[in-house]
Amino acid sequence: MANPYHHALSSQRKWGAEIEDYIALHTWFDESKEHHGDFRHRALRHHAQGIFEAERVFGHTITISTGREIPVRWIGEQHVVEDCGRIPSLSDWLRCIRPEPWMNRPRRLASELRASEPPRAGAQATSVPEVSR
Repeated sequence: MANPYHHALSSQRKWGAEIEDYIALHTWFDESKEHHGDFRHRALRHHAQGIFEAERVFGHTITISTGREIPVRWIGEQHVVEDCGRIPSLSDWLRCIRPEPWMNRPRRLASELRASEPPRAGAQATSVPEVSR
């Protein structure tokens, strides 16, 4: 698995300047390794939406030490292609999740809240059945 340093070195070779100019952006893409140490960490940022999120975090461009402005999207695309071979969509990652029962057991929160709501001023009190837990 590539290290942010290696991605930054690749950026340096492509656009010039110093490794330090790129390391923060490449580290941001790989921060999810803190939570999941194999390739699946990429599902959180290594896709088209993750590249756009990088723009929101870092701005549309970074100014490297030579004074040249480089689009953050270019750097993000470089990182994702180096790791994935292409730029997948978020849906490409999500469609690979095997659904488990716990993932779709929402509480009936609206009903619970309605049952515990105090009567409104001027409203006629009605009995509401207790919600079992």
